[in-house]
Amino acid sequence: MFPLGMLSGLAILTAAALVAALFWSAGWWVAVAVFAALLALAVHDVVQRRHAILRTYPVAGHFRFLLESIRPEIQQYFVERNVDGRPFDREIRTTIYERAKGIHSDQAFGTERDVNAVGYEFLPHTTVPVPVPPDAPPPRVRVGGPDCTQPYDIALLNVSAMSFGSLSGNAVLAMNRGAAAGGFAHDTGEGGLTDHHLRYGADLVWEIGSGYFGARTRDGDFDPAMFKDKAALPAVKMVELKLSQGAKPGLGGILPAAKVSAEIAAARGVPAGVTCESPPGHRVFATPRELVLFVARMRELAGGKPTGFKLCVGSRRELLAICRAMLAEGVTPDFIVVDGSEGGTGAAPLEYEDNVGTPLTEGLIMVHNALVGVGLRDQIRIGVSGKVATGTDIVKRLAQGADYTNSARAMMMAVGCIQALRCHTNTCPTGVATQDPRRARALDVADKGERVRRYQQATVATAVQLMASLGCAHPDELHPGMLMRRLTHTDTRSYAELYSWLEPGELLAEPPAGWAVDWAAADPDHFRVVV
Repeated sequence: MFPLGMLSGLAILTAAALVAALFWSAGWWVAVAVFAALLALAVHDVVQRRHAILRTYPVAGHFRFLLESIRPEIQQYFVERNVDGRPFDREIRTTIYERAKGIHSDQAFGTERDVNAVGYEFLPHTTVPVPVPPDAPPPRVRVGGPDCTQPYDIALLNVSAMSFGSLSGNAVLAMNRGAAAGGFAHDTGEGGLTDHHLRYGADLVWEIGSGYFGARTRDGDFDPAMFKDKAALPAVKMVELKLSQGAKPGLGGILPAAKVSAEIAAARGVPAGVTCESPPGHRVFATPRELVLFVARMRELAGGKPTGFKLCVGSRRELLAICRAMLAEGVTPDFIVVDGSEGGTGAAPLEYEDNVGTPLTEGLIMVHNALVGVGLRDQIRIGVSGKVATGTDIVKRLAQGADYTNSARAMMMAVGCIQALRCHTNTCPTGVATQDPRRARALDVADKGERVRRYQQATVATAVQLMASLGCAHPDELHPGMLMRRLTHTDTRSYAELYSWLEPGELLAEPPAGWAVDWAAADPDHFRVVV
């Protein structure tokens, strides 16, 4: 491993230079001083806990910080680049890192964005902003429909679904510790409910995927007894059925064999050292009606805790078929999480990342409209995930119809991710996305947990301040007219004008022309419908 090799190499060089100085030439004392200084620096780097890069790459890791100190733009390009062209931009990455570190993130000399560019979005402020009480707690959203007996008040920004397996144990622990300290929720991801998620007592959203990890029979089916026992844990506040995810909708998940350690295998109920796959679809339901009935069964097994599902939206007809099934059975989920196709922290084929699934804006507005149109929106909360990183992102998504947001990539960056693009190789340089214990040890849980807390707290505080600048004392007051988009250099419209917004019960009374065909074709007993 690199730290041991660096320490050993420098120790050997120091010893060799010392021998040469004693028995050959006094000039070698300069080399002794240099190598001894480097050895001392390497020891310091390995034992310090603030920088994961230095713990993994002693001495050499300082070149990263040298670039950063000389010119941030150089460091961002060479160290934090994302060669597939879909990173957070420089301003957003810098904001995440600074908030996580507790650094004041105001920027001199104004925006670097082209405010006249087509597609530019902005929030129109009011001349009379509302005051933000200095000691007021951040807003929370109550999740729990008519069949829920244990509703949960969720934060505006939470840790999105990331499994132990795709993330290291220390990364999960840091996020859990930060969530517990900050009072926001931590989604487990589909890799099972583990000790890492329970260690610090954070509020958990337990996600169950198509592999049913953590509640799985030997043949890969759903185990209701195991699910019931774990869902009863006090830390579990909500349970979530994953239908699809933004990075690879319709594909399922793959954890490479190199990352399936004995610990992960035990948590998931699969063999160690063998590639772990969750299938593209579920075994426990095949129709929209069976889906909503399974959600109801999960809620019953969970003792009435809020139960819902997560999806990257695909066919609008299938979404409407699920709505028809809700109406037919009189069963509604307590929440739906909409994952945008631009989201996702795990590795996925480029074709899926670029071409499959609905982007978050369209998916969110579609789900919101569908629920309004069938008269169920007031019973079901909508969460969103997909490149949510700043207070502006939170406000935009709430204005478009969401109730709360989740973030994965920004939370990874808060614990040290530098977007090295090695998530699937088990060689993550910062210990975030690896199961190599020698690399994972570089991530200090206490330090990075505090960074997660600081990042979430600062971002929500900024969102609340933005709402106040728009004249909103509460998130419920946000609406699509408060988000503007430039269509051309001379035409700017609000989201209230850009999209059609259904009235409550409109699909049941008289579907508008743009929805009528899909609504008529939606069948609660079939997902794939061809008309």
